Amino acid sequence: MSKVRVRFAPSPTGPLHIGGVRTALFNYLLAKQLGGTMILRIEDTDQARFVPGAEDYIVEALKWVGIAFDEGTHVGGPYAPYRQSDRKNMYRQYADQLLESGHAYYAFDTTEDLEAMREKLKAGGMAPQYDAVSRMSMKNSLTLSEDDVKQKLADGEPYVIRIKLPRKEEVRFHDLIRGWVVVQTSAMDDKVLFKSDGMPTYHLANVVDDYAMKISHVIRGEEWLPSAPLHVMLYKFFGWEDVMPKFAHLPLILKPDGNGKLSKRDGDRLGFPVFPLQWKDPATGEISSGYREKGYEPEGVMNMLALLGWHTSDNREIFSEKELIELFTIEKISKNGAKFDPEKAKWFNHQQLMLKSNADIAASIMDEAIAKGYHPSAEYLEKVVGLIKEKVTFKNEIVDKASYFFKAPTQYDAQVVAKKWNQQAIQYLTAYATALEQDLNADATKVEEVFKTIGINLNINSGSVMQPLRLSLSGEGGGPPIFEMLCLIGVQESINRIQTAIKEHCINCLN
Repeated sequence: MSKVRVRFAPSPTGPLHIGGVRTALFNYLLAKQLGGTMILRIEDTDQARFVPGAEDYIVEALKWVGIAFDEGTHVGGPYAPYRQSDRKNMYRQYADQLLESGHAYYAFDTTEDLEAMREKLKAGGMAPQYDAVSRMSMKNSLTLSEDDVKQKLADGEPYVIRIKLPRKEEVRFHDLIRGWVVVQTSAMDDKVLFKSDGMPTYHLANVVDDYAMKISHVIRGEEWLPSAPLHVMLYKFFGWEDVMPKFAHLPLILKPDGNGKLSKRDGDRLGFPVFPLQWKDPATGEISSGYREKGYEPEGVMNMLALLGWHTSDNREIFSEKELIELFTIEKISKNGAKFDPEKAKWFNHQQLMLKSNADIAASIMDEAIAKGYHPSAEYLEKVVGLIKEKVTFKNEIVDKASYFFKAPTQYDAQVVAKKWNQQAIQYLTAYATALEQDLNADATKVEEVFKTIGINLNINSGSVMQPLRLSLSGEGGGPPIFEMLCLIGVQESINRIQTAIKEHCINCLN
């Protein structure tokens, strides 16, 4: 088997959609599994749609998710340059090669000529395409005399170079996901290969670069499937059929309701990101949210994306990057679109958060804790994380969610107060605070025993006082294991909080 070489080849026309990240991920997983090479190539032939900052955004976004490149615009490599605008001068020779072999032709049609042709075809009930039939009524080197063509070129008249497809020919290629794909050239356009601005179109540059860079597999989105027959014909016309890469066209990522491709508007409407990083549009100043800034773990995003259209035989859901690399196969990619579930994305994030060490999470949120005026030791914050991370979706929620570990509550859950705070609870907690004073270094097991003993002595069900106790310590009705929480806060501090709740805050709620 020849060496596996794959590429992710985005266009810098704006922020990278999460679907593009998934395409990069599937390329990456295949390359790493088979000991191949992963390449980042920037396809910026459409200069009119170029957006400043988009290329840097793409590089940063993929790095954040954890997708590393062996070759590319930012790391170099033996096939540099990896930015198509920097390769501009090499494409013309390939366009000329097709002209010389009779597989391409000059077209001098104006915008008005093209529009008139399309309207005429539509009026006749035919497809409005520039093809083997319609080209013979247009202004091109197939209909003009050789002298006319030479004169137009000499006069600098604007032109494009179009591929010359046969009128009736079957184009067949095998897609690793979809099986055999068969298209008739009569249903295809004579696409432009070389534009009047001296730049190649995507079609020519893409095929030439894949050949020049020895790409073995082209894994890309389903939206490129209609272009694949044209690319197959280019490989044939260039005589490169024997080294043509294997194709795999990935299913679309669909809206949460499954109706159509996931878009930025869906994220705006339903309140979830569709971009890996936050993006500020340089033209309008509009800011679009990103997974990173929302607090998602990159490992969770990678895990979530891997399962949008791919699965293992046992339908597992949680994977490390190493496991994804070991288990990934193109054969397990579905042909059908994968519905995006924003709640499932949060679930993946929570699962990855639970797998992270408390120490790592604590280190990553220490600055946030300090910024809020807390100054916990690393050891203390690590213990807080251990108790609270199960209760949050994102690590950037921990400091706020766990505020009572750093300061006494000043407000109490009104519903819990109304439902659970009564004279019996006050009696129980008063006795408990007194009993706790006997051993200020007691552990969680000991303080729980003391709590239950109070219930026995007072003939009160200890379970009925659990929420009032929690309320006294945290101001909330729910949270981590209460006796572990009490000991981490500190026995003396907990006594103070119980007494404060009784004396100052909740006594007025009694009837």
